[in-house]
Formats: sequence, structure tokens, C-alpha cells
Amino acid sequence: MKEQIVQVSTADGQMETFIVHPETGGPFPAVTIYMDVWGIREELYDIARRVATVGYCAVVPDLYYRLGRVRHAFYDANGRMISLHSLPEADRAKVVAPLGTLTDTMVIADTGSLIAYLDANAPVRPGPMGSIGYCMGGRHVVSVGEAFAERFRASAGLHPTSLISERPDSPHLHLDRLRGELYCGFAEVDPYAPLSMIEELGTMLGKCPVTYHHEIHQGSVHGYALPDRDIYHKAGANRDWEIIFAMFRRQLGPM
Repeated sequence: MKEQIVQVSTADGQMETFIVHPETGGPFPAVTIYMDVWGIREELYDIARRVATVGYCAVVPDLYYRLGRVRHAFYDANGRMISLHSLPEADRAKVVAPLGTLTDTMVIADTGSLIAYLDANAPVRPGPMGSIGYCMGGRHVVSVGEAFAERFRASAGLHPTSLISERPDSPHLHLDRLRGELYCGFAEVDPYAPLSMIEELGTMLGKCPVTYHHEIHQGSVHGYALPDRDIYHKAGANRDWEIIFAMFRRQLGPM
């Protein structure tokens, strides 16, 4: 495996981005990993490495770069990352503070800069790309899929948040722009994605020119798909990977 951290120029500065891909056999289809509220950490780099091992160029942009180098992670005695709801109020406030500064519109602009960088500087195959997003990143994969429908043809949102909201850039407003395939993995218990929202989203997407599939993992809670988390749901996460890699093979072409 080859990996590096690069600086991607955007309209607002330099976006630190982790890139990993196999040592031989390129160019590779690109897959972008969109972070959750915690921001960049080794856990996300390991997820990118897993994606790269099967033949993709996986990239993890630091979307909080406008605030400097934001890094948050709290671990329990067993080395597991403590979930947000289990943190003291002061630590919880530190983690969520950057979220209020990042809009989906910013993420779309950053993704445009990232695509331009990859096309010019990385061993990336021209054509369709994939994406995987966690938590808020699950919303971002939908937004960038709408904005760059000619590129993003295989998108996965895992325990995504606020896919339908009153925000002016809410992704549900432009679902008809999506193409290719979209998969969402939901937790059984998730205040950010209640069953009513999941059902409403499915109804909306059923009328759109994108192949949509979702699963609700019984016994899981919000954040279940992240492997270092104290509430990691192994069965649900493995099912997600099964579906995601099959979708990538269909939409991104053979390795």
C-alpha cells in the first residue's frame, strides 16, 4: 500500500487530505471517505486503507481545515472511542462546536477542489467515483452526489444525519439529481434518523433516477459502523461492507 498526506488547495485555504491506494495496478477508481462530527483521526484512515486493499484510491479530506487542525477523540479503559452521549458535557461541547461552522455547500465546494486535485495528481481512473460517509458525512455523500452526479455513481451513507431538514441546503431538496446507486445503513435506534424520516426518504427516492437501497440494523445505535467505537455493531458494519463493495463493483467497473 502507498499512502500520503497532501494539501489540496480550495477557495478557503489548504485542505489536509489522506490518500491511500495499492502499490501496483493503477490507475484506480477513487472513493472519498467523508468524516463524522469527530473529525479526522486514525480510525478513518484505517477505513480508507480497508477500501484501498480491494483496488481503490481512497481519500479522506479534513473538512474542518477552515478552523485549523481540529482533532478530537476520547477513549475508555479498553481502548474504545467513547460515544458522544457518554462524554461529560464540556467534552461533548468541544466535539460538536466545529459542526456549526460547516455547511453542505462548503463540503460541495471542497469536493470540487478535491476532484480537480485527484484528476491532476493521483493515480485515479477517469470516470465514476464512490463515496462513503459517516454521521454528518452520510448527509454529505448525498449532497455531493447531487452536485457531481456525473462523477459520484456509488454512494454510501452510514448512520447518516439530517437527510431531511429545514436547512436551505438540505439534500432532500435535490434528490432527483442523483444517479447510479445510493445505499444507506441505518441504526435501529437513532434520534438523527427516526423511522418516519427513513420511510419518507425512501418514498422520495423511489421517484428519482437513482437505485436506492437501505437496511436497518437491529440492535444497533447511532455510530454503530465505526470500528473503534464503544457501540460498534460488528454484524451491521459487515453487512454494510458487503453491500458497499458489491455496489462499487457494479458502478465503478472492474479493477
